[in-house]
Amino acid sequence: MITWRRLNERDFPMLREWLRQPHVARWWNHETSMEAVERDFGPATRGEEPSADLLALFDGRPLGLVQRSRLADYPDYLDELASIVDVPEGTVTIDYLIGDPGQVGRGLGTAMIRSIVERTWAELPEATCLLVPVSAANRASWRALEKAGLRRVGVGDLEPDNPIDDPVHYLYRVDRPNR
Repeated sequence: MITWRRLNERDFPMLREWLRQPHVARWWNHETSMEAVERDFGPATRGEEPSADLLALFDGRPLGLVQRSRLADYPDYLDELASIVDVPEGTVTIDYLIGDPGQVGRGLGTAMIRSIVERTWAELPEATCLLVPVSAANRASWRALEKAGLRRVGVGDLEPDNPIDDPVHYLYRVDRPNR
């Protein structure tokens, strides 16, 4: 059972440790000092940023993080994605990670993605679809998206999170049911 709550500042030490895990660091390529975590996650936590950082809990224990945002709130990013695929009004995007390496490879990423899709439809009535770019090299991530019901709708070059990666990204989409 996956439940959700907003990330808060008390979670930052745990998030810092997650960002240091090799399976996360490979794709997130994030600074891991407490100052960097506070700088990059603090604004959303305090409501100063329009995105939401959501902590996924599996059986009540922290499992992972999902960052969810409306693309309209980030026009440059919207334009970047729109150069590859059609981006309908009301599109939402996510980024995600499983923090504990012991939970990787058990289907929990797929379950987490399914859960956040359902939560998005319930919490954001104006959301028309979810559009998720993922590095083509990150097979585990795009396979989790496919297993969660998203379909590949495009391929194009985007700035990779990790500079060692090729810019090729797959874009996955799921539309709100009954639209």
